[in-house]
Amino acid sequence: MTRRSVTQHYPEVQPELPPRSRGVIALFEENCTVCMLCARECPDWCIYIDSHKETIPAAAPGGRERSRNVLDRFAIDFSLCMYCGICVEVCPFDALFWSPEFEYAETDIRELTHERDRLREWMWTVPEPPPLTEAAEEPKEIAAARKAAERQSGGQDS
Repeated sequence: MTRRSVTQHYPEVQPELPPRSRGVIALFEENCTVCMLCARECPDWCIYIDSHKETIPAAAPGGRERSRNVLDRFAIDFSLCMYCGICVEVCPFDALFWSPEFEYAETDIRELTHERDRLREWMWTVPEPPPLTEAAEEPKEIAAARKAAERQSGGQDS
């Protein structure tokens, strides 16, 4: 009570956010396989995904045609979202990330449903993950790739 209060002049002066703070959910569209796990696990049902199947011709003659899902629409209704992060956690392909972006207010609640273009723009604001400590174990994927490369190069030398 003996100190003067400090007023934050927000629009003119941006606040200093803590590292890895949660703002909005960003979409890395290239990693999305339209598995729908995020939409199924969302307790608010605020993720809307539409897709269609596309046939890929056989890579080799006599091979089998493949089909894959193609993302048509990915939208999140931030008026319903409770920012729990379950969608980010359950995504097996690292297509969803927390962005520290927090300035996305709208005058109309119907405009809080952001489509994949807007979610993609926020992807560029996602900070890089912190570096691994020197004493940390090597990730299993990298260790497996390194062993496979060593086996392959060892087989070519003989």
